[in-house]
Amino acid sequence: MSFRGKIWVLVLSGAIAMYAVIGGLPIVGSLLTTQAQQPVNDPGAQLRIVESVLQHIQNDYVDEPNMEKVRIGALRGLASGLDPYSSYLTPEQVKEFQAGGFAGKAGIGAELSQVAGYVYIISAPKGSPADKAGIKSGDVIEYIDGKATRDISLYDARQLLAGDSGSTVSLRVLRSGEKPQTIKVTRGTFKAPTAESRIEGGKIGIIKVNSLDSGEAADIRSQLLSLTKQGAQKIILDLRGVAGGTLEEGAAVANLFIKDGDLAKVVGREGKVTRTVTADPSKAAFDGEMAVLTSLGTAGAAEVVAAAVAERKRGEVIGERTFGSGTDQKLFTMSSGGGYLLTVAKWASPGGTPFFGEDRNSMGVKPSIEVKRPDTPEPLDVEDLVDQQNKDGQNPQATPTPTPKAKPLVTEDIQLKKALEVLGEKPAASKAVG
Repeated sequence: MSFRGKIWVLVLSGAIAMYAVIGGLPIVGSLLTTQAQQPVNDPGAQLRIVESVLQHIQNDYVDEPNMEKVRIGALRGLASGLDPYSSYLTPEQVKEFQAGGFAGKAGIGAELSQVAGYVYIISAPKGSPADKAGIKSGDVIEYIDGKATRDISLYDARQLLAGDSGSTVSLRVLRSGEKPQTIKVTRGTFKAPTAESRIEGGKIGIIKVNSLDSGEAADIRSQLLSLTKQGAQKIILDLRGVAGGTLEEGAAVANLFIKDGDLAKVVGREGKVTRTVTADPSKAAFDGEMAVLTSLGTAGAAEVVAAAVAERKRGEVIGERTFGSGTDQKLFTMSSGGGYLLTVAKWASPGGTPFFGEDRNSMGVKPSIEVKRPDTPEPLDVEDLVDQQNKDGQNPQATPTPTPKAKPLVTEDIQLKKALEVLGEKPAASKAVG
C-alpha cells in the first residue's frame, strides 16, 4: 500500500474510532459497509466518508462539539498512527521548534523512544542525570510529573522532560522484575565521557564507546592508534548502550575499520536510496581482526557501525539485536500555525536495510553471534509490565521514591567473554556490573 493510501486509512480509522466513542455505533456500521465498497486508495471516496463522520459529530453529538478540539485530536491521532518520531505540533510548539527546539534547556540525558504508546528508555548514558538517578535501559516511563505518557507524543514527552538546570522531574517507572517506582531526576546539561580503552591478554584491544556525537570518531581513532602502538593485534569495539549520535559519525567510525565501499545509506519513500555514504581509504586505521559488541541499548549511529561491520564481513557482531532507530524528520507547517513533524527518511545498512522497521523481528541489527544477557528486558514486555501494574492496583501518585539500593553484585560479562573467545584469546575473569 502506498504512503498516501495508508494516510487515508489512518484518517478514516481515526474518524470512525472518534465517532464510536461518542455513541455513533449504528452509523459507524453503515460507514464501514460503505468503506468496504470503496477503493482504499481513492482519496475522494475516503474524504467523503470522513466528512460524513464529521457531519454526524456536528449534528448528532449530545452537546455542541468544539470542532477545533475535534480537529486537533484527529491531527494528533494521525501522527500517532505513523511512528514514534512523527508528531503533530501546536502553533506554540512550531515556534519553539523553529527557534531551536529544546536548545538552552536542560534534560535528563537519556535516549528515548515509544513502545506500545509509552515512553521507553533506549539508553541512559554513563554519567547522565538519568543514569545518576538510577534510570536504566529498558525502563518504561508511565508518568512524567503525573502526566500519562500514553496520552502524549514523544515530542510532548521530551518537552515535559526539558526544563531549567537543577530543577527536578518526577518519573513513574516500570521495570521488568521490580515493582513500579517513582524516581526524581535532577535536570542538567550532560556530555558523555570519551571512549575508554584497555588491552586484554596483551593482544586484544578493547574500546568502550560511550557516545557517537560529533567529534567522537576522532577520539576513537586516537584510542585505536594508541592500542596498536601498545601491541594490540585485534580489536573489540564495545557499542553496548550507545544510542543517538549522527549518521556521519557512525560512518566515520566504521571507516576506521573499512577502507572502501559503502558504509551506510539513507532511504526515503518506497525504499528509494536518497544518499549513500562511502568509505575514504585514507581514513582507515586498522585492518586486523575485530568484533563488535551490541545490546538492546545500541541504536542510531552505533547501528550504522554494527551494520557496516556485519554486511561488509569485516568482523563478527556479538551480543543482542539492537533497538532499531535512526530516522530523519521534516517539519511541514499548516495555515493554522500548527505543523507536522514527519519522518521522511530512514538510516540503513550498506545493503539498504533500514534499522527502523515494522516489528521487533525487522528492527535493528541482528548479531552474527547472539549472546543475550539474562537481565535484558525485551520491548515486547511493555504491555505485560503495565498489565501487571494494573493488577497490583498501584496508585501512581502514592508510590514513594525508592531508597537507593545496594550496589549490585559483579557478574560475568558473557558477551565480552564470547568476543574474546571468537578472537582466539582465552578470557580472564571478565567482569561487568549487572
